[in-house]
Amino acid sequence: MVTIMLSILFALLAAGSNALGTVLQRRAALTVPASRSLRIGLIRDLTHTPVWFGGMLGVIFAALFQALALATGSLAAVQPIFILELPLALVIGGMVFRVGVTRASWIRVACIVGGLALVLFSLAPSGGREQVPGIWWWLPALAVTGGIGAALVLTGLRRPAGLMRAASLAAAAAIGNAVTAALVKSAMEVLSTRGTVAFFTAWQTYSFAAVGSFSLFLLGVAMQGGPLIGSQPALTLGDATVSFCLGVTLYGEHPRTGFWLLPALLGLGVLLYGILGLSRTRCLARCLDPGKDELDAMGQPAAARG
Repeated sequence: MVTIMLSILFALLAAGSNALGTVLQRRAALTVPASRSLRIGLIRDLTHTPVWFGGMLGVIFAALFQALALATGSLAAVQPIFILELPLALVIGGMVFRVGVTRASWIRVACIVGGLALVLFSLAPSGGREQVPGIWWWLPALAVTGGIGAALVLTGLRRPAGLMRAASLAAAAAIGNAVTAALVKSAMEVLSTRGTVAFFTAWQTYSFAAVGSFSLFLLGVAMQGGPLIGSQPALTLGDATVSFCLGVTLYGEHPRTGFWLLPALLGLGVLLYGILGLSRTRCLARCLDPGKDELDAMGQPAAARG
């Protein structure tokens, strides 16, 4: 019971840290000249912005907390908790960008929290193994997820900027995030049982670094390719769904079935309503990607935007 509570706590800390890091990085990006946003000089400009370092620290701590959560808890139970990053980003973004959170947004936040809690309580994934038996167990999972991810990337790149492009690329990024989490859990087991040297020589370590980096790149392309209503639900729900499936198939984790599927479906419906509704609100868009008016309201000079 203590281990389960620890994994939940670490997952919540990871979601909060990542939400904070995302908001601060966006805040920093708005202070550099827009004309240089696609050039190498962007990194140099950002390093002169203290807020950017705060955002990087948030991302780093999020990765550490996620690793601890996966080391102490099941993949199928831990990863869905990261759905809370969305409402946490709304709250943090509202404070950073001084955007008032509407009553409708708070209702959708409550739906996300309540729906997720009902789903996890109903399914209650448990058991399973700490390590995937061998590479032969990984190959089918990597082939399936990689194939679906590649198809989504190709679909997204062939579409013009808009809803479908954003949704396809974000869904591919979500699959990458889920695979990264599964690899992180395996690598953490290597670290805890075989030591540091084995960790840095394990194929899982370099695989999760590569897949995670590519997923982050895909997410950036998805966010530029269309509206939040396309990218955010696909990213949020895709990561949780694929992670749950990998937890069951790779790690042998067991969700409750039978009668418990009814409240789980009810919770899923409430969760979907909350995510889709919140992603559609102007309030979230202003918190995650504020425009000129919001930035000027914080006293930033117009020249800072190029």
